[in-house]
Amino acid sequence: MNRLQDVTLKLAKVKIVPVLAIEKVEDGIRMCEVLRNCGLMGAEITFRTAAAEEIIREASKRFPDMVIGAGTVLNIKDLHRAFDAGAEFAVAPGFNPTVVQEAVKNGFPFFPGISCPSQVEQAYELGISVMKFFPAEAAGGVKMLKSIIAPYKHLGIKFMPTGGITSDNVKTYLEIPEVIAAGGTWLGTTADIKAGAWGKIEQLVNDAMKLLV
Repeated sequence: MNRLQDVTLKLAKVKIVPVLAIEKVEDGIRMCEVLRNCGLMGAEITFRTAAAEEIIREASKRFPDMVIGAGTVLNIKDLHRAFDAGAEFAVAPGFNPTVVQEAVKNGFPFFPGISCPSQVEQAYELGISVMKFFPAEAAGGVKMLKSIIAPYKHLGIKFMPTGGITSDNVKTYLEIPEVIAAGGTWLGTTADIKAGAWGKIEQLVNDAMKLLV
C-alpha cells in the first residue's frame, strides 16, 4: 500500500476533518487533545498562521494515531515544510500545476482544490486521484459535486469537499460514494480557540461524532 492509499483509508475512517487556523502552538496541541479525546482522529492544520508548521510537528509526535495534515499549501516551499514536519497529507484551495507536479514527484498525498470539470481533468492528467472540492457550498454544493463526479466516475477519483460545510449538511456530502471525508470548518474556529472556549469546542466535536454513528 502506498502513502496515498494509506492516508485515504485513514481519512475515510475519520470522515469529518476539522480545518484549523491556529495562532499558538499550545492551542494547536490542546485542540488535537480535544479531538482525540472525543474520538475524532484527524485534523487539517492550515498554513494561514506562522505556527502551523510547528503545530504539525508537535502534534505528529504526540498523537501518532491521528491523521494530521496541512492546509492552504500554496507553494513548493510550504509543501516540503508540511511533509518535513510530519504531515500525512496536504491540501490547497486551488489547482496549481507547479505544486501538484512537485507533490507527485515526491510521492506526497496532495489534494488540490477543484471546482469545475476542467480542473479535474488537469489534475488527473498530472497524476492526482484525490481532490478537494472547494469552496463546496459556494460552488454549487452537493448538486454540483455530483454533476462533476458523473463523467469521471469510471476513473475512481475521490473528493474531500470543504467550504461552507456544517453539521446541517455534512451528512449529505458523506453519503456520496466518491467522498472520502469532508472538511469541517465549524469545529474549532479561530475565534473559539482564541477565546479559549474549549467546552464549546468539545461539545461541537461530540455532536459531530454523533452524526457519524
